[in-house]
Parts: sequence; structure tokens; C-alpha cells
Amino acid sequence: MSNQIQIIILAAGLGKRMKNKELPKALVLFKGQPLIKYLLASIKNSGVCDKPVIVVGKMAEKVKETLGPNYIYVFQAEQLGTGHAVMCAKGELVGKAENILVLYGDQPLITAETIRKLAGIHLAGEQVLTMGTVQVPNFEDWRVGFSDFGRINRDSAGKVCGIIEKKDATAEQLNIKEINPGYYCFKADWLWQNLTNLKDNNAAGELYLTDLLGLACQQGKEITTVEIEPKEALGINTEGQLEAIEKLI
Repeated sequence: MSNQIQIIILAAGLGKRMKNKELPKALVLFKGQPLIKYLLASIKNSGVCDKPVIVVGKMAEKVKETLGPNYIYVFQAEQLGTGHAVMCAKGELVGKAENILVLYGDQPLITAETIRKLAGIHLAGEQVLTMGTVQVPNFEDWRVGFSDFGRINRDSAGKVCGIIEKKDATAEQLNIKEINPGYYCFKADWLWQNLTNLKDNNAAGELYLTDLLGLACQQGKEITTVEIEPKEALGINTEGQLEAIEKLI
């Protein structure tokens, strides 16, 4: 599988809400190890990709120094959204991999099995995009962080027709309990072609990777979804979330 799929890890953020000025978010300690190392271990155990690309930004040298030379590093000078982060890797990867799987340095609980499953389902079909989704009964207790995640928008036939980010959602849309953890596997040619169509006309003024789902739907492309265990999708954006996840596991 390793020649067919290239993994990109988005890890350029500073983690302003972590109140940790000495470390970029990917290196914040979680149970004694940098956050990103859990993801790297799962990728290695999955056998999906031998040498992930890591998109670095703030304190890039510190990340490289900590993780070592077994990865391909791509620099994102300004953090202009997830779509922009993947765009930064285009020059390094275009023409080199048939499919691109995007993961995040601040989501440490994704398992090797889930990475394998996402990759396997994607490779078995003809779709341009395979994505993980999470179903939650509510946004309470340890699931409270999920209220910040984008909601999955499905049409009357049950097909995915886009993602609604929290900042852009109506009160009714915020009640949707199927959420987007941001795990995507794309056909590379389609991804590189469509990244240039992303627009930053949203509340954050950023290029969202999630907008590619809307573009795929407009083009009549099928999107395959893979349900993920909620705990595997937990992200760490604040000190409170870090403590909550440490207690949870």
C-alpha cells in the first residue's frame, strides 16, 4: 500500500490556546510524549505509508530536531487554513503518489487499524474522496470538544453534500450529531486540481480543506464515508482538552 498512498500530517500550529509559548502544538506533552508521536506510531504500525510528509510552521526547527530525519518536512510560512497547508505540500508530492491521506498532529488517538481501514476502503473504490465521520449522541461530558467540529451535511438521499463549520452554522445545523474529524483520503490528481478552487470567503478568512467536499458534490462525485470511533477523533486545542483526554484514556 505504501506506494499508492502518501500521508500528509498537518502540524504547523502554535497552539495559542495551550498557553505554552516554548513549544509548537505538535510537541506539547501528552502522557510524557509529544502529541504527534502517537500519530506517527499509528502510521508506522498501519503500514500505509513509509515516510509521511509533515507540514511544519511555528518553531519548525524544533519539530524537525525532535522528530528526526525520517520524515519529509514542508514549511507553511503563514497559517491560512487546512487547505493552504495541504497546498504547501503540492510541490513536494505532485506526480509522486496516486492518493493523499490527510491527518492531524493534534489528534493522538487515531489507531493503526483506522488508518488502514480508511486507506483500504479508498483504494477499493473509484471515488475521489473517502472521509471519516463520527456519530455522537450529544456534546456533553468528554464529547464537549466535538461541538467545535464541522457538521456533516447530507442530502435527502443520505449522500454527503458538504461540511458546515461551526463558525458558519445556524442554530439548527449545530444540532447535527454527525461530525467531521477531518480525516480524508483523496485521489491525488483530483486533489491538486481542485485545491486551487478553494475560496477564503468564510468567517475565518481561511482556505478550508472541507470545502473540497462541496466541490466534489457540485461535480457529481461520490464521497464514501467511514465511521470512526468517537474517542479516536478527539483533538487537543486547549489545556482543558489535554487534561480531559489524559483522564479518559
